[in-house]
Amino acid sequence: MDLDIDALEASFDLLAPRGDELVETFYARLFAAAPAVRPLFGTDLRRQRAMLLQALALVRRSLRDLDALVPVLHALGARHVAYGARPEHYPVVADTLIATMAELAADAWSQRYALAWERALGVIAGAMLAGAAEAPLAA
Repeated sequence: MDLDIDALEASFDLLAPRGDELVETFYARLFAAAPAVRPLFGTDLRRQRAMLLQALALVRRSLRDLDALVPVLHALGARHVAYGARPEHYPVVADTLIATMAELAADAWSQRYALAWERALGVIAGAMLAGAAEAPLAA
């Protein structure tokens, strides 16, 4: 996998102090852009925001050993089938997350960061979708 790890780490570290704001803004933007996905996230948005923040932190910690992360992503993708996630939801989530990161980072954000996250989220989505395809409910 050809990821710009330095850009991913730098941009994540730039936003980490604002993690709560990041996930809160992300979900607000996601539900505005794609209201149909709102029911997939349940009623406990505080828990959902915490889980997303934990997942992003896990990705950050795993960037230099992505092979170890793949089974976790497969399992996550399989679980998302039960929540009702569909392949067409993944690009909306990725685009919204990148736009939210760019908004919060403001002038510190760069095109290099955006491209790095686009590629990384594509890899993550691919691993999750592979796991989803193997899920019992996927059939």
